[in-house]
Amino acid sequence: MDDPAIGAGSWLREHPLAFVEDLEVPELDEVDYHHFSRSLRLRDGEPISVSDGRGRWRPAHLGRVVEASGPIVETDQPAWPITVAFAPVKAQRPEWIVQKLTELGVDHIVPLRTERSVVRWDADRAGRQSERWAKTIREAAMQCRQVRLPSFDPVTDIGTMLSQYPHAALADPEGRPVGESDRTLLIGPEGGWGVGERLGGELRSLPGGILRAETASIVAAAMLVHIRKSGPFTLGG
Repeated sequence: MDDPAIGAGSWLREHPLAFVEDLEVPELDEVDYHHFSRSLRLRDGEPISVSDGRGRWRPAHLGRVVEASGPIVETDQPAWPITVAFAPVKAQRPEWIVQKLTELGVDHIVPLRTERSVVRWDADRAGRQSERWAKTIREAAMQCRQVRLPSFDPVTDIGTMLSQYPHAALADPEGRPVGESDRTLLIGPEGGWGVGERLGGELRSLPGGILRAETASIVAAAMLVHIRKSGPFTLGG
């Protein structure tokens, strides 16, 4: 780094981030270079950060050929992975949910197929959504300096989720509050869970009343991330 007094964390927070395939020989794709030079109005030689999306990053300087200017930094692994699964909603709201889950630091995102889902994706549409989600995740992580890109599954039904994720629970007003043992929360459609779905898994309640699906997804993620970082979530002072 140019200034040894500037810590690694400060560098990452203060300078724009891009993702590269190889941190040993970092190369920006044309889209990111255009974003830095045109949208952010950075000049060649100005400081940036580059990451592999797997928790490693290093200081660098912008250019058609990126100049690495500091060692590769390994960030700590999270204490445990956090997963949020949600039933897709209409319009552009699923992408907004994915964007916010990325910003909050969720590790794994899953679109759910539920009994009362209004939005149902066929294979072709699911493929297009996957491409859009990957782009949304990448852009959101760049904006908020997240050096771990969350992964995401294809559309999955609730039974599969509950069998593959032993700590999974369904968000429901009648459940007990989210606690330290929770790792995965499933958010249902705006029509609510079907009777069989509610009987199939444990229930966890979120603050507030009957939340919109996108609101519930963000609240669930914020609570899980807070618990992982700081301990049990409590309301009030």
